[in-house]
Amino acid sequence: MSTPHVVVVMGVAGTGKTTVGPLLAAALGVPYAEGDDFHPPANIAKMSAGTPLDDDDRRPWLDAIGAWAHERAGHGGVVSSSALKRVYRDRLRAAAPGVVFLHLTGDRALIERRMTERKGHFMPTALLDSQFATLQPLGDDEAGVAVDVSGTPEEITERAVAALRALGS
Repeated sequence: MSTPHVVVVMGVAGTGKTTVGPLLAAALGVPYAEGDDFHPPANIAKMSAGTPLDDDDRRPWLDAIGAWAHERAGHGGVVSSSALKRVYRDRLRAAAPGVVFLHLTGDRALIERRMTERKGHFMPTALLDSQFATLQPLGDDEAGVAVDVSGTPEEITERAVAALRALGS
């Protein structure tokens, strides 16, 4: 990538944001920030109880991610954030106008299987339907690419790097 952009790795729970994000950051030679770490404790408690977050819950989380992305502008970075709705991505872009989105996409059955296999994560598979219902894929006017999550994390990362390079980011 010619300029060090901040890449927001987005998608529904279970697509591999936390796995692919650090691999992508390493491939690009930039720091990685785990989006879940920006959640206030009340959000984690709510999701752990199986209750989806509402827009009010997400605002401070998105603002914290946006602030990190803004600080990394011109230096590059990778951060994970579900960023399921256009309005959430708009909020991130308002804080850090140069962000580029990497939308990890995949078959619901594959994603659910991966969610059931992971250990120690607060997001229950019961919230997957609400995630898919909320998801608004990237619009044609949004800077970003979509990459399928089938295959190994390394294969997904290779496709992501190639797609981002093709985007000219």
